[in-house]
Amino acid sequence: MGGGTPVVRAALAVRWYVRELMGDSRYERYVRHLRLTHPGADVPTERQFWRQRHAREDANPSSRCC
Repeated sequence: MGGGTPVVRAALAVRWYVRELMGDSRYERYVRHLRLTHPGADVPTERQFWRQRHAREDANPSSRCC
């Protein structure tokens, strides 16, 4: 996460935790996976990624909290 003062490090840790909890980092993680495992594949835009993800979840509902 880098250096800095304890307050900065704590703020970065909280930011990371919230992004992971809310799923905000899923697109970046997907792009990294796609580039490593399928280097020739087209990378969808973030908008396309979220549309596909929500469509997949709507087509295959599973138990979830909300």
